[in-house]
Amino acid sequence: MDQLVRAMTKDGFVKAVAVTTRDLTERARTIHRTLPVATAALGRTLAAASMMGNALKAEGASLTLQIKGGGPLGTILAVSDTEGNVRGYVQNPQADLPLRPDGKLDVGAAVGADGALTVIKDLDMKEPYIGSVGLLSGEIAEDLATYFVESEQIPTACALGVLVDRDQSVRASGGYLIQLLPGAAEDTIAKVEGGVLAAGPVTALLERNSSPEALLRTVLSDFEVEILETAPIAYRCRCTRDRVERALISMGVEELENLLEEQGGCELTCQFCDRIYRFTRADLEALLTEMRAQRESRE
Repeated sequence: MDQLVRAMTKDGFVKAVAVTTRDLTERARTIHRTLPVATAALGRTLAAASMMGNALKAEGASLTLQIKGGGPLGTILAVSDTEGNVRGYVQNPQADLPLRPDGKLDVGAAVGADGALTVIKDLDMKEPYIGSVGLLSGEIAEDLATYFVESEQIPTACALGVLVDRDQSVRASGGYLIQLLPGAAEDTIAKVEGGVLAAGPVTALLERNSSPEALLRTVLSDFEVEILETAPIAYRCRCTRDRVERALISMGVEELENLLEEQGGCELTCQFCDRIYRFTRADLEALLTEMRAQRESRE
C-alpha cells in the first residue's frame, strides 16, 4: 500500500515528508498507457503533488501541479486533495526518447526546460493562490526545490524517483521533501545536505526498503526524527456523471445542438481516469430542454 509520512526533527528546525507511490503510479500507467519516460515524469509529478497537497489543511482544498517544459511529453498535470490522494495525466503518454548515456530514462529532455512549473492552491476561497517558476532542468525535483525557494521562501531539498521494470511496469516510486524552518543554523543545513548526499538516489533507497519512514530516517540519519503523521494514499479520481453533464452544459445551447445534430449522442472519457460516460440522443435532448427552459426564465 502507498503511504505518506510527515515528520519533524526534535530540534524543531527541519520538517520533512516522504511518500511511496508504486501502486498509484502503476495505476496511472495502466490508465494512460504511458511509455517508460512518460511513466517516470508523471510518477514524479504525482508524488510531488501528493506531498504538497497533504500539507494543505483547509477543508475541501486541493493542489494542482502543472509542468509545461516544451518537451515531447507536453503538459504534465497532477491534482491532490488534502489527504495526499492524487490523479493526473501527461499530454503525450506515448512519447519516447533514447536512454541517457548513464542508462537512465531521460526525463529532463522529455519534459523540456523551456517553460514553467506552476502550483495552484485552491483553498476553497474566491481566488486560488498561483505560484510559478521557470524550469531549470525538467527533472522535476530540482525545479520543485527552486519553486519553494523563489515562491514560498523555504529552503528545500527534494528527491523524486520512479523505477520502471523491464516489462514497463513500475517497480518503485516515491520521494521526499525536506524543508528548513526559520532559525535553522549553518550546521543544521550542512547536516541536511550531507544526509541527502550520503543517501543517494531515492529509487535505490525504495528498492531496499519501500517504507517512507525508513526513507526519511535514512536521509535524516544525523537527526532525531519524530513521526507526526502516517497516512495511506491512492490514485483517486473524483469524476462523476453530474460533473460531466455540467461540462456539456457549459458548452452552451448552440454547441450542444450541433453535437446532437452531427453525432446523435456522445461518449466522453475522463482525462484523469479510464471511465467513459455515454450520453444518448435522449440524454442530450433532455439536457437541451432544461437549458432552454433556464434561458427563457432568465429572459
